[in-house]
Amino acid sequence: MLKELRSEEPDVELRFWCDTGFVQQASKIVGAFDATIPVETIMSGRLRRYHHLTFWQHITWFSLMRQNFVDSFKVIGGFFQSFWKLLLWRPDVVFTKGGFVCLPVGMAAHLLRIPLVIHDSDAHPGLTNRVLSRWATKIATGSPLEYYPYPKDRSYYVGIPISEKFEHYNSTKQAAAKKRWKVDADAPLIVVTGGGLGAKRLNETVIAALPELEKLGSVILVAGAGHYETLRNSVKDTSKFQLHAFIDTMPDLLAASDIVVARAGATTIQELAALEKPTILVPNAALTGGHQLKNAAVYGDAQVALVLDEDAMVEKPKLLVDAVRFYLKDPKTTRTMAHRFGIYAKPDAAKDVAHLILSATK
Repeated sequence: MLKELRSEEPDVELRFWCDTGFVQQASKIVGAFDATIPVETIMSGRLRRYHHLTFWQHITWFSLMRQNFVDSFKVIGGFFQSFWKLLLWRPDVVFTKGGFVCLPVGMAAHLLRIPLVIHDSDAHPGLTNRVLSRWATKIATGSPLEYYPYPKDRSYYVGIPISEKFEHYNSTKQAAAKKRWKVDADAPLIVVTGGGLGAKRLNETVIAALPELEKLGSVILVAGAGHYETLRNSVKDTSKFQLHAFIDTMPDLLAASDIVVARAGATTIQELAALEKPTILVPNAALTGGHQLKNAAVYGDAQVALVLDEDAMVEKPKLLVDAVRFYLKDPKTTRTMAHRFGIYAKPDAAKDVAHLILSATK
């Protein structure tokens, strides 16, 4: 998106603000585009709440309530810090992505009457965006507008900006990619990923179901750095199975696949839609607000992806095998679902968000 902003307005002045926990990663990402863009930190706090816990369980969890109490003061501190920074800089527009660090920044922008543009990736609006939406000049969403309570006259379904590297491979390019990954080009390739950190229960289910999955095709499991060593001690690579901690060239691996099993993060789903991959989503029900459950429901209800309940899958790994078999036994239905999944891809998302940001300044 930074690239699109510069393309539209070459002289635009950009600054990137984030919390201290993200500053190192942000500096690398932003610096790779333009090392002159300042990356600054804002004090921030979060309201910890979990979808699988009741209200009573939350308030009787002393350490959780203590952390929330302390973090409320961090939000106040972040507001005054943001207010001072914005007062000195006076930007023409502020853009926020919905993380908890965005709340004090957006509130300060509203108080200073600076136009505010927000983007909501998940189908479940987060608390920060629900608060900021009442003041936002324009609201961009990652899923169709019917999944959001936002005012329709200020809301725009733009999708989620993703890397241009996530492109659909034709059969020739896919076969070549399979050879790069040293798997049988003529056999189905099943790729399983739990995201950058990995997913312990998903990993364990794949290992439990591995004998059956290997009968259906080649399997590549991207386990995550934190889980790799434990799994490495219990399973070995074979001609039909590979275990990886992390993949630098994930777009190429996913494009090489025939079926992908993944969590239901909003960005991951958009990447798979762009690739038009037959997808099995296993949402993490424990995350804040159950947002992955709601992300997965969008595509499950549209019948463009299969959705598995994680608890049921862990108890009965055969459910994962059956889902893979469903795609393989009916190629026509699988192609139709993958093509319809691709309709949800928004290749111009970055450009559309950039246009919204710039239009808010006029």
